[in-house]
Amino acid sequence: MQTLVLLFLITACYAAYNLLVKLSSSYSGTSTTPILATVSLQLAALSVSLIYLVYLSRQQITVALPGRAYFWAVTAGLCIGLAEVMYFYLFRGVGGEKPIAASAAIPFIVGGTIVIALVVSSFLFRETLNPGQWIGVGLTFAGMSVLVFSSSG
Repeated sequence: MQTLVLLFLITACYAAYNLLVKLSSSYSGTSTTPILATVSLQLAALSVSLIYLVYLSRQQITVALPGRAYFWAVTAGLCIGLAEVMYFYLFRGVGGEKPIAASAAIPFIVGGTIVIALVVSSFLFRETLNPGQWIGVGLTFAGMSVLVFSSSG
Protein backbone atom coordinates (compact mmCIF):
# COMPACT_ATOMS: atom_id res chain seq x y z
CA MET A 1 0.00 0.00 0.00
CA GLN A 2 2.87 2.40 0.75
CA THR A 3 4.19 1.84 -2.78
CA LEU A 4 0.84 2.91 -4.27
CA VAL A 5 0.72 6.01 -2.07
CA LEU A 6 4.28 6.89 -3.11
CA LEU A 7 3.40 6.26 -6.77
CA PHE A 8 0.41 8.60 -6.48
CA LEU A 9 2.46 11.31 -4.73
CA ILE A 10 5.18 11.15 -7.38
CA THR A 11 2.55 11.38 -10.12
CA ALA A 12 0.93 14.37 -8.42
CA CYS A 13 4.33 16.10 -8.08
CA TYR A 14 5.14 15.52 -11.75
CA ALA A 15 1.72 16.82 -12.77
CA ALA A 16 2.24 19.92 -10.62
CA TYR A 17 5.74 20.33 -12.09
CA ASN A 18 4.37 20.27 -15.64
CA LEU A 19 1.54 22.67 -14.90
CA LEU A 20 3.76 25.06 -12.95
CA VAL A 21 6.31 25.18 -15.78
CA LYS A 22 3.45 26.17 -18.10
CA LEU A 23 2.31 28.83 -15.63
CA SER A 24 5.84 30.18 -15.19
CA SER A 25 6.27 30.31 -18.97
CA SER A 26 3.23 32.55 -19.33
CA TYR A 27 5.27 35.45 -17.94
CA SER A 28 6.94 36.73 -21.05
CA GLY A 29 9.98 38.90 -20.82
CA THR A 30 13.36 38.95 -22.44
CA SER A 31 14.89 36.02 -24.24
CA THR A 32 16.61 35.02 -20.98
CA THR A 33 13.34 34.52 -19.09
CA PRO A 34 13.19 30.74 -19.79
CA ILE A 35 16.82 30.32 -18.73
CA LEU A 36 16.24 32.16 -15.45
CA ALA A 37 13.10 30.11 -14.84
CA THR A 38 15.08 26.91 -15.46
CA VAL A 39 17.83 28.00 -13.06
CA SER A 40 15.20 28.83 -10.42
CA LEU A 41 13.62 25.41 -10.89
CA GLN A 42 16.98 23.66 -10.59
CA LEU A 43 17.95 25.62 -7.46
CA ALA A 44 14.66 24.67 -5.82
CA ALA A 45 15.20 21.00 -6.75
CA LEU A 46 18.77 21.15 -5.44
CA SER A 47 17.51 22.64 -2.17
CA VAL A 48 15.08 19.76 -1.66
CA SER A 49 17.85 17.24 -2.37
CA LEU A 50 20.29 18.93 -0.01
CA ILE A 51 17.73 19.06 2.80
CA TYR A 52 17.09 15.34 2.35
CA LEU A 53 20.84 14.63 2.25
CA VAL A 54 21.28 16.45 5.57
CA TYR A 55 18.37 14.44 7.00
CA LEU A 56 19.98 11.17 5.86
CA SER A 57 23.36 12.09 7.28
CA ARG A 58 21.77 12.93 10.64
CA GLN A 59 20.17 9.49 10.61
CA GLN A 60 23.71 8.12 10.24
CA ILE A 61 22.84 6.53 6.90
CA THR A 62 25.82 6.01 4.61
CA VAL A 63 25.42 8.18 1.53
CA ALA A 64 27.51 6.88 -1.36
CA LEU A 65 27.24 5.81 -4.98
CA PRO A 66 29.47 3.56 -7.06
CA GLY A 67 31.58 5.59 -9.52
CA ARG A 68 29.58 4.60 -12.61
CA ALA A 69 26.34 5.68 -10.92
CA TYR A 70 27.64 9.25 -10.72
CA PHE A 71 28.25 9.24 -14.47
CA TRP A 72 24.70 8.09 -15.22
CA ALA A 73 23.21 10.48 -12.65
CA VAL A 74 25.08 13.44 -14.18
CA THR A 75 24.03 12.33 -17.67
CA ALA A 76 20.41 12.16 -16.51
CA GLY A 77 20.82 15.64 -15.03
CA LEU A 78 22.08 16.96 -18.37
CA CYS A 79 19.07 15.43 -20.12
CA ILE A 80 16.56 16.93 -17.68
CA GLY A 81 18.33 20.29 -17.76
CA LEU A 82 18.11 20.43 -21.55
CA ALA A 83 14.50 19.27 -21.46
CA GLU A 84 13.58 21.97 -18.95
CA VAL A 85 15.17 24.76 -20.97
CA MET A 86 13.31 23.57 -24.08
CA TYR A 87 10.11 23.13 -22.04
CA PHE A 88 10.05 26.78 -20.98
CA TYR A 89 10.65 27.90 -24.58
CA LEU A 90 7.96 25.52 -25.86
CA PHE A 91 5.34 27.00 -23.56
CA ARG A 92 6.17 30.60 -24.43
CA GLY A 93 6.17 30.05 -28.19
CA VAL A 94 9.08 29.35 -30.52
CA GLY A 95 10.06 31.18 -33.71
CA GLY A 96 7.05 33.47 -33.72
CA GLU A 97 4.60 30.59 -33.25
CA LYS A 98 1.98 30.83 -30.56
CA PRO A 99 2.62 28.96 -27.30
CA ILE A 100 1.49 25.35 -27.25
CA ALA A 101 -1.43 24.44 -25.01
CA ALA A 102 -0.58 22.52 -21.85
CA SER A 103 -3.47 20.16 -22.64
CA ALA A 104 -1.60 19.04 -25.78
CA ALA A 105 2.06 19.40 -24.80
CA ILE A 106 2.05 17.73 -21.39
CA PRO A 107 0.21 14.54 -22.43
CA PHE A 108 2.41 14.30 -25.54
CA ILE A 109 5.63 14.67 -23.56
CA VAL A 110 4.53 12.32 -20.77
CA GLY A 111 3.05 9.82 -23.24
CA GLY A 112 6.15 10.02 -25.40
CA THR A 113 8.27 9.34 -22.35
CA ILE A 114 6.21 6.21 -21.68
CA VAL A 115 6.52 4.96 -25.25
CA ILE A 116 10.25 5.66 -25.52
CA ALA A 117 11.01 4.19 -22.08
CA LEU A 118 9.09 0.98 -22.78
CA VAL A 119 10.56 0.43 -26.23
CA VAL A 120 14.13 1.34 -25.28
CA SER A 121 14.03 -0.70 -22.05
CA SER A 122 12.86 -3.74 -23.99
CA PHE A 123 15.92 -3.53 -26.25
CA LEU A 124 18.57 -1.92 -24.03
CA PHE A 125 17.76 -3.66 -20.74
CA ARG A 126 16.28 -6.78 -22.33
CA GLU A 127 13.06 -6.33 -20.36
CA THR A 128 10.23 -8.41 -21.73
CA LEU A 129 7.01 -6.62 -22.60
CA ASN A 130 3.87 -8.71 -22.72
CA PRO A 131 1.28 -8.24 -25.48
CA GLY A 132 -0.85 -6.04 -23.23
CA GLN A 133 2.06 -3.67 -22.69
CA TRP A 134 2.70 -3.46 -26.44
CA ILE A 135 -1.00 -2.70 -26.96
CA GLY A 136 -0.64 0.01 -24.29
CA VAL A 137 2.32 1.48 -26.20
CA GLY A 138 0.22 1.57 -29.37
CA LEU A 139 -2.78 3.10 -27.61
CA THR A 140 -0.59 5.69 -25.89
CA PHE A 141 0.96 6.65 -29.22
CA ALA A 142 -2.49 6.85 -30.84
CA GLY A 143 -3.78 9.00 -27.98
CA MET A 144 -0.78 11.31 -28.23
CA SER A 145 -1.40 11.73 -31.95
CA VAL A 146 -5.08 12.55 -31.44
CA LEU A 147 -4.28 15.13 -28.73
CA VAL A 148 -1.64 16.94 -30.76
CA PHE A 149 -3.31 16.88 -34.16
CA SER A 150 -6.74 17.82 -32.84
CA SER A 151 -5.34 20.80 -30.91
CA SER A 152 -3.27 22.20 -33.78
CA GLY A 153 -6.25 22.92 -36.03
